[in-house]
Amino acid sequence: MNPPKMQIQDRVLPTSGSPKPHNHRKSFAIASKNLDFSTWASENLYKIVTILILITTVAALFYLRNYSTAGGDAAALICLQSAQSHSVHPKFPQINWNSINRIADKSTPYSSFRSEKWIVVSVSDYPSDSLRKLTKIKGWQVLAIGNSRTPKDWNLKGAIYLSLDMQAQLGFRVIDYLPYDSYVRKTVGYLFAVQHGAQKIYDVDDRGDVIDNDIGKHFDVELIGESARQEVILQYSHENPNRTVVNPYIHFGQRSIWPRGLPLENVGEIGHEEFYTEIFGGKQFIQQGISNGLPDVDSVFYFTRKASLEAFDIRFDDRAPKVALPQGTMVPVNSFNTIFHSSAFWGLMLPVSVSTMSSDVLRGYWAQRLLWEVGGYVVVYPPTVHRYDRVEAYPFSEEKDLHVNVGRLINFLVGWRSNKHRLFEKILDLSYVMAEEGFWTERDVQFTAAWLQDLLAVGYQQPRLMSLELDRPRANIGDGDRKEFVPMKLPSVHLGVEEIGTVNYEIGNLIRWRKNFGNVVLIMFCSGSIERTALEWRLLYGRIFKTVIILSGQKNVDLAVEEGQLDYVYKYLPKFFDRYTSADGFLFLQDDTILNYWNLLQADKTKLWITNKVSKSWTTVSTAGNSDWFVKQADTVNKLVATMPAHFQVNYKESLKDSQNLIICNSEVFYVPRRFVPDFTDLVNLVGDLDIHHKVATPMFFLAMDSPRNYDSVFDSMKYKQKIQSNSTSFYSAEAPAVHPWIVSNEQDFIKLIRTMAAGDPLLMELV
Repeated sequence: MNPPKMQIQDRVLPTSGSPKPHNHRKSFAIASKNLDFSTWASENLYKIVTILILITTVAALFYLRNYSTAGGDAAALICLQSAQSHSVHPKFPQINWNSINRIADKSTPYSSFRSEKWIVVSVSDYPSDSLRKLTKIKGWQVLAIGNSRTPKDWNLKGAIYLSLDMQAQLGFRVIDYLPYDSYVRKTVGYLFAVQHGAQKIYDVDDRGDVIDNDIGKHFDVELIGESARQEVILQYSHENPNRTVVNPYIHFGQRSIWPRGLPLENVGEIGHEEFYTEIFGGKQFIQQGISNGLPDVDSVFYFTRKASLEAFDIRFDDRAPKVALPQGTMVPVNSFNTIFHSSAFWGLMLPVSVSTMSSDVLRGYWAQRLLWEVGGYVVVYPPTVHRYDRVEAYPFSEEKDLHVNVGRLINFLVGWRSNKHRLFEKILDLSYVMAEEGFWTERDVQFTAAWLQDLLAVGYQQPRLMSLELDRPRANIGDGDRKEFVPMKLPSVHLGVEEIGTVNYEIGNLIRWRKNFGNVVLIMFCSGSIERTALEWRLLYGRIFKTVIILSGQKNVDLAVEEGQLDYVYKYLPKFFDRYTSADGFLFLQDDTILNYWNLLQADKTKLWITNKVSKSWTTVSTAGNSDWFVKQADTVNKLVATMPAHFQVNYKESLKDSQNLIICNSEVFYVPRRFVPDFTDLVNLVGDLDIHHKVATPMFFLAMDSPRNYDSVFDSMKYKQKIQSNSTSFYSAEAPAVHPWIVSNEQDFIKLIRTMAAGDPLLMELV
């Protein structure tokens, strides 16, 4: 009984069409003559040669037949021979790049349709539930590509479907090279999407659900414009020039799992990064998402990590930050959870002369190397889809050429250089050399030429080349450039044995948090009963920060609680600044706000932090028609601003154009870094005895010290309500940087809080 096959996308095994050879026997009657051997051989030379040729031909037929039935194909044989001898010299395509005619859609009902965001998927069966969900994602157009196994009556509302007949009428050159029964026909879909206005293409399969039905939850769908995330991204260190490939699953909490396409010799490298660097976002033209459930794994993992037919349901850390790859370091990239931006559309081509389980992996490495030529890079993202394991399997034979050649391919690509002056010329040059080296055949060289011409024909403009960083001396990575992130160690599967225990990593997290905030002073104002909560607050936050200073309306020497008034709390801060002159910064927190310190690691400790983007915490009030209190506060602020030094005054007036308005900030949480401490102190001294409430003074100070566009955005995603929630546990979120409001008035409230916060810091359970 043949084993069932797990189809990644809709991949099928090549079938052998070779007929079985027959044995033909022929007798040769040789007269008995009294001749010596040399005489006999000379007289029968033509017979000897004929027999030798016949024997050689039959042997070759048997070899090819046996190779084919073992799972190989002629292309793989050629690749193998080429890899051994490097003697293949394919014909280099000659292209006149300036005489490529435009190809317009004249054959489908969608000729006038345009969309910037496309989801391209191959379909071999009737629409799956996952595919139906994809059609519901707002702003994205689903494009389904059929093949010879797709039902004739395939139809799905909301999706554009291209059958084999429709594909043939589009006029693309690549059609001539595509197999009829393979997912690599998606290449037609990529061209169709570009032809119809695509700027982003999400490359997926039909068996995964997008988490929260939101492609932009983790992916950077926009790289430019107002909706783009303007942020720095963690990047693997380039300190080790000999490291050319990494396993990204380690970064996201799964050390003992590896992606399909990772060289097997690298599987044992399970240590996490000693440190990372950072890179500015905006050029992550290829974005690889992680998949929960059944991630992209190879048959070696699939067959060796199961104790039974139980389906895989593997989870990754969805709070781990995305991570970029520097030039010189690669990562496996697949074809069922990846976003390509327009600057990398040329990298969508799926090779046709290699096995189906190798095609997208080879494409990924090929595209990564070429991406460096345009200054782009790959970024790997936290889980973006959940893929379902159908408890099926695919044979190792479909991957064997991948496992044999992928390590050599990576090293070859990192060392490859081209003196061509345009990107498409470099692409064709690389494809040609890869055929010479035996990574694919001449068919893919011709296919590449057809693909590039089709791209130009549908209106694609090739990106400009950038200088290659690999060829420039790399700067040493100083201590200030080193960024730490210790991955979680999530439950995994090893030969059917579940890994549990995360204590070592939890302790590692605690050390990391302490190292990051160990020189930051926390100043906390407690409005509740300090006799019942002061020690608890110190126990909670003292593990993380340099020290915890507690202010309250009443002084308590025994509990080291200092006296202060919340209405003017800003006036007490300078004395703490003077007390801790070596601190990196000072974080103020009211006791009705919970600080999720584990979500603050990426915040810049040299910038101001405040809730200026939290609408219910930071508001602009017009004094016209408002109460006397607002009018008096606004008048006092305007008088104070008039006495400010020029730099304070200019900053403040640039941010607040109308002097009749008043900025109110509840100021539940804010951070002042060391470099702004003198400014804050000067502003407090300017206030002097003036009666300015802290909800007015604090935002005024921040606007005077620096422009809001320079504030760190760490508190922008704070979970905030004005009134206490009836069910505070469900209101709490471990993924937010802070949560407001939350009331702790006694030990029982504190225990409830600790158990709730343990979702983000499991070691807190040791306190209760």
